[in-house]
Amino acid sequence: MKFYSPLTADFFPNEPDYEDEFYDEYEGCPLDGHDLLQYADAVDEAVKKDIADFNGNLMQYYREDDSVRRKVVRAVPNVDEVNGELVGSLWVDTDAPLTAEEQAVFCAYISGQYSDGWGEGFEQREIDVGDGKLYVHFWQDHDFELKRDVPDMTEFKKLLNRPKKPKMQLIGQDGNIFAIMGRASRLLKSSGQGDKAKEMRDRVMSCDSYQKALSIVSEYVETELSPSPTPKRDRGDAR
Repeated sequence: MKFYSPLTADFFPNEPDYEDEFYDEYEGCPLDGHDLLQYADAVDEAVKKDIADFNGNLMQYYREDDSVRRKVVRAVPNVDEVNGELVGSLWVDTDAPLTAEEQAVFCAYISGQYSDGWGEGFEQREIDVGDGKLYVHFWQDHDFELKRDVPDMTEFKKLLNRPKKPKMQLIGQDGNIFAIMGRASRLLKSSGQGDKAKEMRDRVMSCDSYQKALSIVSEYVETELSPSPTPKRDRGDAR
């Protein structure tokens, strides 16, 4: 079997353009699978070199004594080009077909390996691509999914191109809820999320308390009240 998943990366150019709105001093420039295609050879080489350290088989870390362990012999991460984009691929050797339930268990395990196991270590590996450095992510913190066989890339794009929440400060600013709602609405519209701006306004106007209104606003723009995102991991060499 073969499973696919989207790839993203943080790119740190050797000569950064500090005027580039997409560049961040600490997070670099975000790249998706289409952007990564130009670096396919370097990423492929980095993956092969990294998995060589543990014989390439993620199943050696699987601890459950169940039918998945008995059926799945090897699970080896790699990268492939699919429909003009670079995506993560996983080669899976089995002794017998997996049931739907077993496949769900297996995919949950691989998702964990991508987020907190092998993938956590790999995304901290610096990949020199000539014009800068890459840090490649096999896992994303929004709606990550492994797909069996060749994926529909339009579905990946919907996940990866989902607009980020604009940041907006509450402390020290006008505390009037209409002023707050107006600022949030303008931020959403300027980031191409006019539909979200209207949805937010409608919800705020129908709620029955100031605190609830602030909470609703904080669902659409990132404020001091928004839930803390998953912290960025250090670029240290740790698995």
